[in-house]
Amino acid sequence: MSRLLAIIAVGGALGSVGRYLLQLLVARHFVHPFPLGTLLVNVLGCLLIGFFYAAAERGTIGSPELRLLLTTGFCGGFTTFSTFSYETIALLTDGEYAYGALYVAGSVLLGLGATFAGVVAVRFL
Repeated sequence: MSRLLAIIAVGGALGSVGRYLLQLLVARHFVHPFPLGTLLVNVLGCLLIGFFYAAAERGTIGSPELRLLLTTGFCGGFTTFSTFSYETIALLTDGEYAYGALYVAGSVLLGLGATFAGVVAVRFL
């Protein structure tokens, strides 16, 4: 059990650092009240988790440990529902109702679409 927890922790650390770096990159090139960095991180995370789970079901990801590292660990650390929630509240509190609605709808629809795309992508491997 402690070995699995360590594997998940390594994946989570890598995912968290990846999220920070991607959000930093987006913030440098996109200064706007709309939280594009978090949206991109979460949509990319959805694409990856769809891909990783479908690959695991297909047997492409050979070990349960690697699946846990990539899904629960990396994708869990990379994506952030709590930041999405906070940023939505911040947009609404600031009176940015259109951006808030766009953020929620875009996050859900793009996230589902990206997860589906990840699953479908495995079929073409």
